[in-house]
Amino acid sequence: MYGWIWRHLPGNAWVRALISLVLILAVVYVLFQYVFPWAEPLLPFNDVTVDNQ
Repeated sequence: MYGWIWRHLPGNAWVRALISLVLILAVVYVLFQYVFPWAEPLLPFNDVTVDNQ
């Protein structure tokens, strides 16, 4: 899959590396801004099973 993306990017190796970096940063941004906040209520990280008595 990564090879397919690399072959379809325009330019020489330096331009492809720069475009790849921009694409990676865009994916990370979308994950942190939209996907993770949407998924947080669905995850069981805050389900506490210990009671204070």
